[in-house]
Amino acid sequence: MKLSEYEVGNFFDEMFGENGRPRAAARPLARNIESLPPGELTIRQSAADRALVQAGITFNVYGESAGIEKTLPFDLVPRIVAATEWERIERGLKQRIRALNLFIDDLYHDQKILKDGAVPREIIASSKGLRQQCVGMNPPRGVWCHITGTDLVRHSDGQIYVLEDNLRCPSGVSYVLENRRLMKSLFPEVFAASHIRPVSNYPIRLRDMLEYLAPEEVTSPRVVLLTPGIYNSAYFEHSFLAQQMGIELVEGSDLVVSDGYVWMRTTKGFERVDVIYRRIDDDFLDPESFRSDSVLGVPGLMEVYKSGNVALANAPGTGVADDKVIYAYVPRIIKYYLNEEIILPNVPTYICAEADDLKYVLEHLGELVVKAANESGGYGMLVGPHAKAEECREFAKRIQANPRNYIAQPTLSLSRVPTLVDGRLEGRHVDLRPYILYGKEIFVVPGGLTRVALKKGSLVVNSSQGGGSKDTWVLADNPMAAEKERNDAAGETTAVNRT
Repeated sequence: MKLSEYEVGNFFDEMFGENGRPRAAARPLARNIESLPPGELTIRQSAADRALVQAGITFNVYGESAGIEKTLPFDLVPRIVAATEWERIERGLKQRIRALNLFIDDLYHDQKILKDGAVPREIIASSKGLRQQCVGMNPPRGVWCHITGTDLVRHSDGQIYVLEDNLRCPSGVSYVLENRRLMKSLFPEVFAASHIRPVSNYPIRLRDMLEYLAPEEVTSPRVVLLTPGIYNSAYFEHSFLAQQMGIELVEGSDLVVSDGYVWMRTTKGFERVDVIYRRIDDDFLDPESFRSDSVLGVPGLMEVYKSGNVALANAPGTGVADDKVIYAYVPRIIKYYLNEEIILPNVPTYICAEADDLKYVLEHLGELVVKAANESGGYGMLVGPHAKAEECREFAKRIQANPRNYIAQPTLSLSRVPTLVDGRLEGRHVDLRPYILYGKEIFVVPGGLTRVALKKGSLVVNSSQGGGSKDTWVLADNPMAAEKERNDAAGETTAVNRT
């Protein structure tokens, strides 16, 4: 179809301005789409769909009777981010992660922020993510949140807001890498003409960060990725990242604690493990420290971790900053630890644990999005404007029974990106999850996972709720620097694949 037939609508459109013309950053892509023969876009979309199936790029959905594996829907019209806008996003994310890391460390040590009353003590004490087992613990290099996926949204006012923080085991980065590979093969002419910053060096950045955490005396650290196994929803990503980094993918049964160290079973006998990139939640990490019925973790792992003989990423206990109620206090947290105003603001949030906010939420349920404090994937959520009266009444009972477990936010008019639907380009709502690595320095992947709500009018972008994904193009301000970055990324990726 022709882009002239596309309807921008009454939403902020990432590709088109209010005048209906492509934004400056999107003009090369728009010209390319316009130049394609009729039906070519659909042909390329079909090619992308086949490639995803052939590559086995899947995720698992719990409770699906028709089968556990699904291919994450991919739309080939990318989201484009201008260089100047990305610079602000990057600064805001680095600020947020620095503050959250200081916050987590403080909670497990002196708790100055609670003594000074900047965050209510009862909110922290009642957080499901707070781990008493981590009190007094000192993670390697003083870093708790090594890998973070922070969800961003744009409202109709054009402002970028932080929707939530994901600091436990954030997933989705494998789709970022695979989406880019697909797009480069489907639109080589656009990549040749554009200055798009690369993402392919993420695996080497991730491995470098993990190796940085190894005990001081280890000169050639062994890093492994600990997975719950094939039935986990993100198992494809676990195996993909392990392969890309050139490290072993292990399950709990592959590891054993002995003589104060963690060892991996190999065909040559036991070999010491120095760093574990764990994709297992705290509860299941070590049955001797957390849930005793867990068969996914490694008995005795926490004692080795506390002694400094193995590193874990992310550190146990980071989930306290993953709590959606504590999210509401992040502007205060940034001000407290950094003495700075927040660069990327939170979505305005009502805290149901506070009486005035609770009253307002119960009176305006039909207008708000209500979220449970520790749920993810779009579960435990009420989208008031799209909910039936009975659903609102049922949710009101849940909130009243446990106010601490809920926050509410106004329904944002999420920005849209053109999306191929039945041979036509239609606007669909999106969010953006950039990935941040915190090691020797903080690195933000230039772009991230753009998730798209494929159902018309839907605001729920989660893959488990029928959402899909798009490639995210961050344009470079300096073409020469972009070329060097691409060349460096190509060299680094080759080095990883040889390992």
